[in-house]
Amino acid sequence: MASDLALYGYWRSTAAYRVRIALELKGLTWENRPVHLLRDGGEQHGAAFRVLNPQELVPALLDGERVFTQSLAIAEYLDETYPEPPLLPVDPRGRARVRALALTIACDIHPLGNLRVLQQLERQFGATEAQRAEWVRHWMAQGFAAIETLLADNVATGAFCHGDTPGLADICLVPQVYNALRWQLPLDPYPNVQRIHAACTELEAFRTAVPELQPDAPVAG
Repeated sequence: MASDLALYGYWRSTAAYRVRIALELKGLTWENRPVHLLRDGGEQHGAAFRVLNPQELVPALLDGERVFTQSLAIAEYLDETYPEPPLLPVDPRGRARVRALALTIACDIHPLGNLRVLQQLERQFGATEAQRAEWVRHWMAQGFAAIETLLADNVATGAFCHGDTPGLADICLVPQVYNALRWQLPLDPYPNVQRIHAACTELEAFRTAVPELQPDAPVAG
């Protein structure tokens, strides 16, 4: 079936991963348009992609002739345009809590381990691979400790980050856990994070969105 929705992303981008989950939770038909972040210095820096996103970052969502950037803005656009099932609670307090959880991940944890930051650490300071890994784990551990406390100390936490249906916070949590596992961050100190991650990965929308199942993922073997 043809679709007006096309997602420009990279298989291992956690930000693109968030949008894939949102699209799948909404049950939408969409086209995956890969942007290789490493090939030829990074396709995101090419003139064609800069037209879509002057920041030279993925994801970018094309809906008809309109382009949307920033993963959380895209998720909220999808939620307003395709309201079922909702990604945000109906009450203002609930929405504020979910947004705070999502932003803690998307704004405070994720950017410090992003590809361009790690590349700059190498270029400017000569950081080794081991030093870059230690940098990533440090900031992830701080962020996950805060998330764990926020989840443990609030009665609104349910099977998922907020209540018993997945939403915007879970859309951010699962890709960040994927990244933590990739960077070998021990998750034992974060039992609620692990529990909610396990609940999410039981759902088809989350399983379909995993990086290794994307068309631009490297073929194993």
